Amino acid sequence: MKTCTTIALAVALAAPSFAGETLAIRVGRAETVSHGVVEHAVILVEDGKIAIVGEDLPVEHGIPVLDRPEWTVVPGFVNCYSRLGCDSEGGDDNSPDVKAIDELWPKSPAYKEVVEHGVTTLALYPAGNGISGQSVTIRPLGATAEEMVLKDGQYVKMVVRSDSPSKRRITDAFKKVAEYDEKVVKAREKFDKDKKGGSKKDEKADDKKSDEKKAFDPAAQEAKSDDKKDEKKDDGFVPPQPDEKLRPWLEMRVGAKRGLVAMSQASDWLHFQDALGKNELAYDLRLVLQRESDLYYVFDKKTNELDVDGIGDKKLRCVVEPTLTVAAGTLRTRNLPHELHRSGAKVVFIPRNDSLGDHQQWRSNVGEVVSAGLPADVALRAMTLEAAEVAGVADLVGSIEKGKHANLVFLTGAPFEASTKIAAVMLDGEFVHGEVNQ
Repeated sequence: MKTCTTIALAVALAAPSFAGETLAIRVGRAETVSHGVVEHAVILVEDGKIAIVGEDLPVEHGIPVLDRPEWTVVPGFVNCYSRLGCDSEGGDDNSPDVKAIDELWPKSPAYKEVVEHGVTTLALYPAGNGISGQSVTIRPLGATAEEMVLKDGQYVKMVVRSDSPSKRRITDAFKKVAEYDEKVVKAREKFDKDKKGGSKKDEKADDKKSDEKKAFDPAAQEAKSDDKKDEKKDDGFVPPQPDEKLRPWLEMRVGAKRGLVAMSQASDWLHFQDALGKNELAYDLRLVLQRESDLYYVFDKKTNELDVDGIGDKKLRCVVEPTLTVAAGTLRTRNLPHELHRSGAKVVFIPRNDSLGDHQQWRSNVGEVVSAGLPADVALRAMTLEAAEVAGVADLVGSIEKGKHANLVFLTGAPFEASTKIAAVMLDGEFVHGEVNQ
Protein backbone atom coordinates (compact mmCIF):
# COMPACT_ATOMS: atom_id res chain seq x y z
CA MET A 1 0.00 0.00 0.00
CA LYS A 2 1.41 3.44 -0.95
CA THR A 3 -0.14 6.73 0.10
CA CYS A 4 1.09 9.86 -1.65
CA THR A 5 -0.50 12.37 0.73
CA THR A 6 2.00 14.60 2.53
CA ILE A 7 1.62 14.87 6.27
CA ALA A 8 1.07 18.60 6.68
CA LEU A 9 0.32 19.25 10.34
CA ALA A 10 2.65 21.64 12.20
CA VAL A 11 2.98 21.20 15.96
CA ALA A 12 5.56 21.92 18.63
CA LEU A 13 8.18 19.31 19.47
CA ALA A 14 6.81 16.64 21.76
CA ALA A 15 8.11 15.61 25.15
CA PRO A 16 9.78 12.18 25.27
CA SER A 17 6.53 10.43 26.27
CA PHE A 18 4.64 11.90 23.29
CA ALA A 19 1.45 11.74 25.42
CA GLY A 20 -1.43 13.57 23.76
CA GLU A 21 0.71 14.96 20.91
CA THR A 22 0.54 14.58 17.17
CA LEU A 23 3.29 12.14 16.27
CA ALA A 24 4.72 10.53 13.15
CA ILE A 25 6.09 7.03 13.64
CA ARG A 26 8.48 5.47 11.12
CA VAL A 27 8.87 1.69 11.32
CA GLY A 28 10.37 -0.94 9.08
CA ARG A 29 7.10 -2.79 8.57
CA ALA A 30 3.43 -2.29 9.40
CA GLU A 31 1.09 -5.28 9.30
CA THR A 32 -2.20 -3.41 8.98
CA VAL A 33 -4.44 -6.54 8.82
CA SER A 34 -7.10 -4.68 6.81
CA HIS A 35 -4.85 -3.41 3.99
CA GLY A 36 -1.94 -5.80 3.89
CA VAL A 37 1.70 -5.11 4.73
CA VAL A 38 3.30 -1.67 4.40
CA GLU A 39 7.09 -1.64 4.17
CA HIS A 40 8.98 1.43 5.42
CA ALA A 41 5.73 2.61 6.97
CA VAL A 42 4.91 6.01 8.40
CA ILE A 43 1.92 6.29 10.75
CA LEU A 44 0.57 9.66 11.81
CA VAL A 45 -1.17 9.58 15.19
CA GLU A 46 -3.36 12.55 16.06
CA ASP A 47 -5.77 13.01 18.97
CA GLY A 48 -5.42 9.36 19.92
CA LYS A 49 -6.36 8.06 16.47
CA ILE A 50 -4.63 7.04 13.28
CA ALA A 51 -4.72 9.97 10.86
CA ILE A 52 -2.86 8.31 8.00
CA VAL A 53 -0.63 5.33 7.25
CA GLY A 54 1.49 4.76 4.16
CA GLU A 55 4.85 3.82 2.69
CA ASP A 56 7.73 6.33 2.88
CA LEU A 57 5.45 9.28 3.56
CA PRO A 58 7.19 12.65 3.80
CA VAL A 59 6.78 14.35 7.16
CA GLU A 60 6.57 18.11 7.26
CA HIS A 61 9.07 19.99 9.38
CA GLY A 62 7.88 20.57 12.93
CA ILE A 63 6.07 17.27 13.42
CA PRO A 64 7.85 15.09 15.99
CA VAL A 65 9.07 11.80 14.53
CA LEU A 66 9.74 8.52 16.31
CA ASP A 67 12.14 6.69 14.00
CA ARG A 68 12.34 2.94 14.62
CA PRO A 69 13.25 1.20 11.34
CA GLU A 70 13.98 -2.03 13.21
CA TRP A 71 10.42 -2.34 14.54
CA THR A 72 7.36 -4.10 13.16
CA VAL A 73 3.99 -2.67 14.20
CA VAL A 74 0.72 -4.59 14.45
CA PRO A 75 -2.73 -3.64 15.78
CA GLY A 76 -3.31 -4.01 19.51
CA PHE A 77 -4.49 -7.51 20.41
CA VAL A 78 -8.18 -8.05 21.20
CA ASN A 79 -9.28 -10.72 23.66
CA CYS A 80 -13.00 -11.06 22.96
CA TYR A 81 -13.70 -13.67 25.67
CA SER A 82 -12.38 -12.83 29.12
CA ARG A 83 -13.19 -12.60 32.81
CA LEU A 84 -10.15 -10.54 33.83
CA GLY A 85 -10.95 -8.26 36.74
CA CYS A 86 -14.30 -9.98 37.40
CA ASP A 87 -14.96 -12.28 40.34
CA SER A 88 -18.67 -13.13 40.42
CA GLU A 89 -19.93 -16.70 40.10
CA GLY A 90 -22.70 -17.95 37.83
CA GLY A 91 -24.91 -21.01 37.59
CA ASP A 92 -26.72 -22.93 34.88
CA ASP A 93 -29.73 -20.63 34.72
CA ASN A 94 -31.27 -18.58 31.92
CA SER A 95 -30.14 -15.00 32.56
CA PRO A 96 -29.70 -13.17 29.23
CA ASP A 97 -30.52 -9.88 31.00
CA VAL A 98 -27.45 -10.04 33.28
CA LYS A 99 -24.71 -7.58 32.23
CA ALA A 100 -20.96 -7.91 32.69
CA ILE A 101 -20.67 -4.12 32.95
CA ASP A 102 -22.26 -4.35 36.40
CA GLU A 103 -19.16 -6.09 37.78
CA LEU A 104 -16.53 -4.02 35.96
CA TRP A 105 -13.90 -2.83 38.46
CA PRO A 106 -11.58 -0.25 36.85
CA LYS A 107 -9.00 -0.50 39.66
CA SER A 108 -8.19 -4.14 38.95
CA PRO A 109 -4.36 -4.45 38.65
CA ALA A 110 -4.86 -7.12 35.97
CA TYR A 111 -5.79 -4.48 33.39
CA LYS A 112 -2.49 -2.61 33.61
CA GLU A 113 -0.52 -5.83 33.34
CA VAL A 114 -2.45 -7.24 30.40
CA VAL A 115 -1.68 -4.09 28.39
CA GLU A 116 2.02 -4.82 28.82
CA HIS A 117 1.41 -8.05 26.89
CA GLY A 118 -0.04 -6.12 23.93
CA VAL A 119 -3.74 -6.58 24.77
CA THR A 120 -5.47 -3.23 24.23
CA THR A 121 -9.11 -4.39 24.09
CA LEU A 122 -11.06 -6.88 26.23
CA ALA A 123 -14.61 -8.20 25.95
CA LEU A 124 -15.81 -9.39 29.36
CA TYR A 125 -18.69 -11.85 29.76
CA PRO A 126 -20.82 -12.80 32.79
CA ALA A 127 -19.96 -16.06 34.56
CA GLY A 128 -22.21 -19.08 34.19
CA ASN A 129 -22.75 -22.34 32.32
CA GLY A 130 -26.22 -21.65 31.01
CA ILE A 131 -27.27 -18.45 29.27
CA SER A 132 -25.17 -16.20 31.47
CA GLY A 133 -25.76 -12.73 30.03
CA GLN A 134 -24.34 -9.86 28.01
CA SER A 135 -20.76 -8.84 27.36
CA VAL A 136 -19.06 -5.48 27.74
CA THR A 137 -16.08 -4.44 25.61
CA ILE A 138 -13.49 -2.21 27.28
CA ARG A 139 -10.13 -0.51 26.92
CA PRO A 140 -8.11 -1.94 29.82
CA LEU A 141 -7.06 1.40 31.30
CA GLY A 142 -9.28 4.10 32.75
CA ALA A 143 -10.23 5.77 36.01
CA THR A 144 -13.95 4.99 35.67
CA ALA A 145 -16.14 2.41 34.00
CA GLU A 146 -17.50 5.08 31.68
CA GLU A 147 -13.97 5.90 30.53
CA MET A 148 -13.20 2.24 29.84
CA VAL A 149 -16.36 1.06 28.05
CA LEU A 150 -16.29 0.85 24.25
CA LYS A 151 -19.41 -1.26 23.68
CA ASP A 152 -22.01 -2.61 26.08
CA GLY A 153 -24.09 -5.69 25.35
CA GLN A 154 -22.58 -6.87 22.05
CA TYR A 155 -23.06 -10.60 22.59
CA VAL A 156 -25.05 -12.90 24.85
CA LYS A 157 -22.90 -15.74 26.13
CA MET A 158 -24.57 -19.14 26.24
CA VAL A 159 -23.27 -22.65 26.84
CA VAL A 160 -24.77 -25.49 24.80
CA ARG A 161 -24.35 -29.14 25.63
CA SER A 162 -25.87 -32.25 24.10
CA ASP A 163 -28.45 -32.58 26.86
CA SER A 164 -32.10 -31.73 27.30
CA PRO A 165 -31.68 -28.73 29.70
CA SER A 166 -29.47 -26.88 27.18
CA LYS A 167 -31.87 -27.56 24.37
CA ARG A 168 -34.87 -26.61 26.49
CA ARG A 169 -33.40 -23.21 27.36
CA ILE A 170 -33.23 -22.35 23.66
CA THR A 171 -36.56 -23.83 22.60
CA ASP A 172 -38.33 -22.17 25.54
CA ALA A 173 -36.83 -18.83 24.55
CA PHE A 174 -38.10 -19.13 20.98
CA LYS A 175 -41.50 -20.20 22.30
CA LYS A 176 -41.65 -16.94 24.29
CA VAL A 177 -40.55 -15.01 21.19
CA ALA A 178 -43.46 -16.57 19.27
CA GLU A 179 -45.85 -15.69 22.10
CA TYR A 180 -44.59 -12.11 22.05
CA ASP A 181 -45.07 -11.94 18.27
CA GLU A 182 -48.67 -13.06 18.72
CA LYS A 183 -49.14 -10.44 21.43
CA VAL A 184 -47.88 -7.76 19.02
CA VAL A 185 -50.27 -8.96 16.32
CA LYS A 186 -53.23 -8.75 18.68
CA ALA A 187 -52.17 -5.32 19.92
CA ARG A 188 -51.89 -4.16 16.33
CA GLU A 189 -55.35 -5.46 15.48
CA LYS A 190 -56.83 -3.67 18.48
CA PHE A 191 -54.98 -0.46 17.57
CA ASP A 192 -56.27 -0.57 13.98
CA LYS A 193 -59.81 -1.29 15.16
CA ASP A 194 -59.78 1.55 17.70
CA LYS A 195 -58.31 3.96 15.19
CA LYS A 196 -60.80 3.05 12.51
CA GLY A 197 -63.64 3.74 14.90
CA GLY A 198 -62.22 7.12 15.98
CA SER A 199 -63.12 10.54 14.62
CA LYS A 200 -61.25 12.30 11.87
CA LYS A 201 -60.06 14.74 14.49
CA ASP A 202 -58.40 11.88 16.34
CA GLU A 203 -56.77 10.70 13.11
CA LYS A 204 -55.29 14.15 12.55
CA ALA A 205 -53.95 14.20 16.09
CA ASP A 206 -52.40 10.78 15.55
CA ASP A 207 -50.80 11.99 12.32
CA LYS A 208 -49.34 14.98 14.14
CA LYS A 209 -47.89 12.76 16.87
CA SER A 210 -46.46 10.49 14.19
CA ASP A 211 -44.78 13.44 12.49
CA GLU A 212 -43.38 14.63 15.82
CA LYS A 213 -41.97 11.17 16.47
CA LYS A 214 -40.22 11.17 13.10
CA ALA A 215 -38.56 14.45 13.98
CA PHE A 216 -36.34 12.83 16.60
CA ASP A 217 -36.58 9.07 15.96
CA PRO A 218 -33.52 7.85 13.93
CA ALA A 219 -35.36 4.70 12.86
CA ALA A 220 -38.25 6.76 11.59
CA GLN A 221 -35.87 9.06 9.72
CA GLU A 222 -34.24 6.06 8.08
CA ALA A 223 -37.62 4.72 7.02
CA LYS A 224 -38.54 8.14 5.66
CA SER A 225 -35.36 8.31 3.57
CA ASP A 226 -36.20 4.95 2.05
CA ASP A 227 -39.86 5.70 1.32
CA LYS A 228 -39.55 4.62 -2.29
CA LYS A 229 -39.21 1.06 -1.06
CA ASP A 230 -41.82 1.32 1.64
CA GLU A 231 -44.40 4.09 1.50
CA LYS A 232 -46.28 2.76 4.50
CA LYS A 233 -46.83 5.67 6.87
CA ASP A 234 -45.94 5.51 10.57
CA ASP A 235 -49.35 5.67 12.19
CA GLY A 236 -48.19 5.82 15.79
CA PHE A 237 -48.54 2.17 16.74
CA VAL A 238 -46.21 1.22 19.60
CA PRO A 239 -45.76 -2.52 20.18
CA PRO A 240 -45.95 -3.96 23.71
CA GLN A 241 -42.67 -3.81 25.65
CA PRO A 242 -41.01 -7.23 26.13
CA ASP A 243 -39.64 -8.21 29.51
CA GLU A 244 -35.89 -7.87 30.11
CA LYS A 245 -35.18 -11.59 29.72
CA LEU A 246 -36.91 -11.69 26.35
CA ARG A 247 -35.48 -8.48 24.89
CA PRO A 248 -31.98 -9.94 24.15
CA TRP A 249 -33.55 -12.78 22.15
CA LEU A 250 -35.56 -10.32 20.07
CA GLU A 251 -32.38 -8.32 19.48
CA MET A 252 -30.40 -11.43 18.47
CA ARG A 253 -33.16 -12.33 16.04
CA VAL A 254 -32.59 -9.11 14.08
CA GLY A 255 -28.82 -8.88 14.58
CA ALA A 256 -28.84 -5.97 17.05
CA LYS A 257 -27.05 -8.37 19.40
CA ARG A 258 -25.30 -11.67 18.74
CA GLY A 259 -25.14 -14.90 20.64
CA LEU A 260 -21.73 -16.33 21.50
CA VAL A 261 -22.50 -20.02 21.73
CA ALA A 262 -19.97 -22.18 23.60
CA MET A 263 -19.66 -25.90 22.88
CA SER A 264 -16.98 -28.57 23.12
CA GLN A 265 -18.03 -31.56 21.02
CA ALA A 266 -19.66 -32.40 17.71
CA SER A 267 -22.89 -33.60 19.32
CA ASP A 268 -23.31 -30.16 20.96
CA TRP A 269 -23.38 -28.57 17.50
CA LEU A 270 -26.03 -31.00 16.28
CA HIS A 271 -28.21 -30.40 19.36
CA PHE A 272 -27.86 -26.65 18.91
CA GLN A 273 -28.90 -26.82 15.26
CA ASP A 274 -31.89 -28.97 16.23
CA ALA A 275 -32.90 -26.46 18.92
CA LEU A 276 -32.63 -23.56 16.47
CA GLY A 277 -34.77 -25.21 13.84
CA LYS A 278 -35.91 -22.52 11.41
CA ASN A 279 -35.65 -19.70 13.94
CA GLU A 280 -33.44 -16.72 13.12
CA LEU A 281 -30.50 -16.02 15.43
CA ALA A 282 -27.33 -13.99 14.88
CA TYR A 283 -24.47 -15.84 16.56
CA ASP A 284 -20.77 -16.70 16.67
CA LEU A 285 -19.24 -19.82 18.20
CA ARG A 286 -16.92 -20.44 21.11
CA LEU A 287 -15.38 -23.84 20.40
CA VAL A 288 -13.55 -25.35 23.38
CA LEU A 289 -10.65 -27.35 21.92
CA GLN A 290 -10.00 -30.26 24.25
CA ARG A 291 -7.11 -32.67 23.74
CA GLU A 292 -9.22 -35.23 21.86
CA SER A 293 -11.77 -32.87 20.37
CA ASP A 294 -14.11 -34.40 17.78
CA LEU A 295 -15.43 -31.05 16.51
CA TYR A 296 -13.80 -31.63 13.11
CA TYR A 297 -16.71 -33.96 12.34
CA VAL A 298 -19.01 -30.94 11.93
CA PHE A 299 -16.71 -28.45 10.19
CA ASP A 300 -18.34 -28.97 6.78
CA LYS A 301 -20.35 -31.38 4.66
CA LYS A 302 -17.20 -33.19 3.59
CA THR A 303 -16.49 -34.38 7.12
CA ASN A 304 -19.80 -34.75 8.93
CA GLU A 305 -21.28 -37.45 6.66
CA LEU A 306 -24.75 -36.15 7.57
CA ASP A 307 -25.35 -34.05 4.45
CA VAL A 308 -26.04 -30.96 6.57
CA ASP A 309 -24.25 -27.64 6.60
CA GLY A 310 -21.40 -27.52 9.08
CA ILE A 311 -19.62 -24.71 10.90
CA GLY A 312 -17.45 -23.81 7.93
CA ASP A 313 -20.32 -24.03 5.46
CA LYS A 314 -22.10 -21.34 7.46
CA LYS A 315 -18.96 -19.10 7.42
CA LEU A 316 -19.18 -18.62 11.19
CA ARG A 317 -16.64 -16.88 13.40
CA CYS A 318 -15.15 -19.43 15.79
CA VAL A 319 -13.46 -18.36 19.01
CA VAL A 320 -10.80 -20.94 19.87
CA GLU A 321 -7.62 -21.43 21.85
CA PRO A 322 -4.35 -21.54 19.87
CA THR A 323 -3.71 -25.19 20.56
CA LEU A 324 -3.06 -28.42 18.70
CA THR A 325 -5.20 -31.45 19.48
CA VAL A 326 -5.17 -35.14 18.58
CA ALA A 327 -7.71 -37.17 16.68
CA ALA A 328 -10.07 -38.95 19.08
CA GLY A 329 -8.69 -42.36 20.11
CA THR A 330 -5.32 -41.78 18.39
CA LEU A 331 -2.10 -39.84 18.88
CA ARG A 332 -2.34 -38.15 15.48
CA THR A 333 -1.96 -34.37 15.81
CA ARG A 334 -4.64 -32.15 14.32
CA ASN A 335 -4.46 -28.40 13.75
CA LEU A 336 -8.15 -27.60 14.20
CA PRO A 337 -7.75 -23.81 13.78
CA HIS A 338 -6.18 -24.47 10.38
CA GLU A 339 -8.92 -26.97 9.48
CA LEU A 340 -11.55 -24.43 10.50
CA HIS A 341 -9.94 -21.83 8.26
CA ARG A 342 -9.82 -24.22 5.31
CA SER A 343 -13.47 -25.18 5.83
CA GLY A 344 -14.56 -21.54 5.39
CA ALA A 345 -14.94 -20.50 9.02
CA LYS A 346 -13.33 -17.34 10.42
CA VAL A 347 -10.84 -18.12 13.17
CA VAL A 348 -10.72 -15.97 16.32
CA PHE A 349 -7.99 -16.62 18.87
CA ILE A 350 -8.14 -16.15 22.64
CA PRO A 351 -5.49 -17.10 25.23
CA ARG A 352 -5.47 -20.76 26.24
CA ASN A 353 -6.65 -19.75 29.71
CA ASP A 354 -7.68 -16.42 31.17
CA SER A 355 -4.68 -15.89 33.45
CA LEU A 356 -2.17 -13.08 32.99
CA GLY A 357 0.50 -15.69 32.29
CA ASP A 358 -1.54 -17.04 29.40
CA HIS A 359 -1.94 -13.53 27.99
CA GLN A 360 1.83 -13.18 28.15
CA GLN A 361 2.26 -16.46 26.23
CA TRP A 362 -0.64 -15.82 23.86
CA ARG A 363 1.39 -14.68 20.87
CA SER A 364 3.93 -17.50 21.19
CA ASN A 365 1.10 -20.05 21.53
CA VAL A 366 -0.42 -18.73 18.31
CA GLY A 367 3.05 -19.07 16.78
CA GLU A 368 2.92 -22.82 17.46
CA VAL A 369 -0.29 -23.10 15.42
CA VAL A 370 1.31 -21.00 12.66
CA SER A 371 4.34 -23.32 12.62
CA ALA A 372 1.91 -26.23 12.19
CA GLY A 373 0.37 -24.74 9.04
CA LEU A 374 -2.05 -21.85 9.77
CA PRO A 375 -1.09 -18.83 7.59
CA ALA A 376 0.50 -16.06 9.67
CA ASP A 377 -1.80 -13.36 8.26
CA VAL A 378 -4.86 -15.40 9.26
CA ALA A 379 -3.42 -15.85 12.75
CA LEU A 380 -2.77 -12.12 13.21
CA ARG A 381 -6.25 -11.30 11.98
CA ALA A 382 -7.61 -13.85 14.48
CA MET A 383 -5.96 -11.91 17.35
CA THR A 384 -7.11 -8.51 16.10
CA LEU A 385 -9.80 -7.71 13.54
CA GLU A 386 -11.86 -10.91 13.74
CA ALA A 387 -11.81 -10.69 17.53
CA ALA A 388 -12.89 -7.05 17.28
CA GLU A 389 -15.84 -8.17 15.13
CA VAL A 390 -16.95 -10.58 17.86
CA ALA A 391 -16.54 -7.83 20.47
CA GLY A 392 -18.58 -5.39 18.34
CA VAL A 393 -15.83 -2.79 17.95
CA ALA A 394 -14.29 -3.52 14.54
CA ASP A 395 -15.16 0.04 13.51
CA LEU A 396 -12.89 1.32 16.31
CA VAL A 397 -10.00 -1.14 16.69
CA GLY A 398 -8.47 -4.29 15.23
CA SER A 399 -6.53 -2.88 12.27
CA ILE A 400 -4.15 -0.06 11.40
CA GLU A 401 -6.19 2.31 9.27
CA LYS A 402 -7.35 5.88 9.16
CA GLY A 403 -9.89 6.86 11.81
CA LYS A 404 -9.34 3.93 14.17
CA HIS A 405 -7.96 4.19 17.69
CA ALA A 406 -4.16 4.28 17.75
CA ASN A 407 -3.87 0.97 19.60
CA LEU A 408 -0.52 -0.35 18.39
CA VAL A 409 1.95 -3.04 19.42
CA PHE A 410 5.57 -2.50 18.38
CA LEU A 411 7.60 -5.68 17.96
CA THR A 412 11.30 -6.39 17.51
CA GLY A 413 10.61 -8.79 14.63
CA ALA A 414 7.93 -10.83 12.84
CA PRO A 415 4.84 -11.31 15.05
CA PHE A 416 5.13 -15.06 15.50
CA GLU A 417 8.88 -15.58 15.55
CA ALA A 418 9.94 -17.14 18.85
CA SER A 419 12.67 -14.52 19.39
CA THR A 420 10.37 -11.52 18.82
CA LYS A 421 9.63 -9.35 21.84
CA ILE A 422 7.24 -6.50 22.53
CA ALA A 423 9.20 -3.23 22.44
CA ALA A 424 6.33 -0.87 23.21
CA VAL A 425 2.54 -0.63 23.40
CA MET A 426 0.42 2.37 22.47
CA LEU A 427 -3.18 2.78 23.68
CA ASP A 428 -5.31 5.56 22.19
CA GLY A 429 -2.21 7.39 20.97
CA GLU A 430 -0.29 7.21 24.25
CA PHE A 431 2.63 4.89 24.98
CA VAL A 432 1.62 2.84 28.01
CA HIS A 433 4.44 0.30 27.95
CA GLY A 434 8.08 0.37 26.90
CA GLU A 435 10.77 3.01 27.14
CA VAL A 436 10.24 5.28 24.15
CA ASN A 437 12.35 8.38 23.58
CA GLN A 438 12.61 10.56 20.53
